[in-house]
Amino acid sequence: MNRTIETLWEKKGFICDMDGVIYHGNKVLPGVHEFISWLEKNNKNYIFLTNSSERSPRELRQKLLRMGLDVDESHFYTSALATASFLASQCPGGSAYVIGEPGLVYALYEAGFSMNDVNPDYVVVGETSTYSYEKILKAVQLVRNGAKLIGTNPDMTGPIENGIAPATRALISPIELTCGKSAYFVGKPNPLMMRHALKKLGTHRSDTVIVGDRMDTDIIAGIETEIETVLVLSGVTAMDELSQYPYQPSFVLSGVGEIPQPEKGE
Repeated sequence: MNRTIETLWEKKGFICDMDGVIYHGNKVLPGVHEFISWLEKNNKNYIFLTNSSERSPRELRQKLLRMGLDVDESHFYTSALATASFLASQCPGGSAYVIGEPGLVYALYEAGFSMNDVNPDYVVVGETSTYSYEKILKAVQLVRNGAKLIGTNPDMTGPIENGIAPATRALISPIELTCGKSAYFVGKPNPLMMRHALKKLGTHRSDTVIVGDRMDTDIIAGIETEIETVLVLSGVTAMDELSQYPYQPSFVLSGVGEIPQPEKGE
């Protein structure tokens, strides 16, 4: 691949993951301030496309503000929003039993869904710190009674400040195994998420790049959408793991701080 970093400077649209790319937990990663400043200064269209379903765009904006980053909430799109949009298109005015955080519940409410722990149309699972055996039992009962099982994303793990934490696929697997049914996952690399991102950006895929830290979601999502890919080594995937995959990113960088074009004289 005869690609150089200069080709990234010419892109009009940037789709960026958040966890492992912009921050770990509540710690902003090196070079992020410079990267966002470069995007703004050069009038790039950009969107933070996260598989996390815990927070709303407003909460994500507030989280970045606490880290010293001022990004309008219009620049965020989450797997919770994509899940709510998908379910509303499948079952308008439906109901769900949710194992997840307020960002997911709010997105479903906004899409016209009601919460239901008796006979819901769907059982929806996302990341949560309130996961419990009792909630698993309830979900199993509801799925066995006919509710469809939905995961906000297929991530098995996610980066946190002091290591790696279980993510949605790990949390939903006991329900799948007990019921003998497979969940449908809406987040990356599902093309639904990528179509939403490109529509919000208003850019053609040839003028767009996706930046992420996961080969199994971010990079494969870009490849399957036919947009160039940047793997940053600041999150889940390590350099020595690349050989395990039958596909490769367009670029491999240590972090997003390597993307901005240097100022003249630097």
